[in-house]
Amino acid sequence: MIFYYDSNTDGCGFAVGKTLKALIHTHPKAGSPIVLLCIGTDRSTGDSLGPLIGYKLSRRKIENLTIYGTLDNPVHAVNLEDTLKKIKKKHPDALIIAVDASLGTSAHIGYITLGIGSLKPGIGVNKKTLPEAGDIFITGIVNFTGMLDSLLLQSTRLSIVMKLADCISLGIFSALLYKEQGLLQQ
Repeated sequence: MIFYYDSNTDGCGFAVGKTLKALIHTHPKAGSPIVLLCIGTDRSTGDSLGPLIGYKLSRRKIENLTIYGTLDNPVHAVNLEDTLKKIKKKHPDALIIAVDASLGTSAHIGYITLGIGSLKPGIGVNKKTLPEAGDIFITGIVNFTGMLDSLLLQSTRLSIVMKLADCISLGIFSALLYKEQGLLQQ
């Protein structure tokens, strides 16, 4: 099942957090340390969603969370495979939450998707050789898909990416902050 959230609605971050908390709680790896894998690059506005979220959350102290992919140290097509090997070696039992930007229909720009399973980085820009990543996925739809998708990522409005980053980072923060205390209702 995939959940959709509009980043333009009030309470979006808390709605994402509530669902994410429930997905973590019911996952077979529940109770394991969590790795947040934020995929993307700061060299493209549309593809900077992951590193922005990694940056925002790395500034907060969240217990049992390791973050890969920030503005200073992005995880992108060139280093994704090596980063996944590093994660498997350093965090073999971790629950991996993978975050990435995506392309969709024009009606879904600004929406967030959340679900159980891996995401396929680069599929929207025909980079089909990249490995799948994550046990839980979160994507932010930053632009529409069409011809010259890599140019669409370059010309994506920063305001859309920032709204998505704010909503997703708040959702992750609230889910992880309150997962042990049960302050978010199931």
